[in-house]
Amino acid sequence: MIYLPTHRWLALVALACLGMLAFGILYLQNHLGLEPCPMCIVQRYALIGVLVWCVLGAGANSPRRTLIMSWMALLTAGFGAFVAARQTWLQWYPPEVVSCGRDFYGMIENFPLQRAVPMIFKGSGDCSKIDWSFLGGSIANWSFVAFAGIFVLILLLRWRDGLFRATPPSEQIS
Repeated sequence: MIYLPTHRWLALVALACLGMLAFGILYLQNHLGLEPCPMCIVQRYALIGVLVWCVLGAGANSPRRTLIMSWMALLTAGFGAFVAARQTWLQWYPPEVVSCGRDFYGMIENFPLQRAVPMIFKGSGDCSKIDWSFLGGSIANWSFVAFAGIFVLILLLRWRDGLFRATPPSEQIS
């Protein structure tokens, strides 16, 4: 692994998360017209969470804050990997009855605004349906790879620096 301080690695992870969010929202959703399912929305929130934790950790002047933010990013990436793995499972072994969400316009037409707005953020579409693939992997597959990669990278950083040590051994004064 290239030696960079933890806060620099967190900045790189934040940039990667920003790129993945831009790809998902600008290209997949707005350009291709793919509607995210509820599990895709949860994965987006997890990606935003990792982004926020990494930005807070990267901009920290305090080693303790970098430590805490890296652990939060690790936990959030683990949650995102879990959701992506579950969606991958649903895509490989689809259930007989699909009940993943409602149609956007159906929600607006059939429900008052105060009930429709929270439903909109739950997403629509079938979580077991594969709308797009790249190199044989679905969006959920690639999302799992990304979250697992982030998880492993941050875990390696925590291992390198000392799991619960705020200041890496190389920076401690003997």
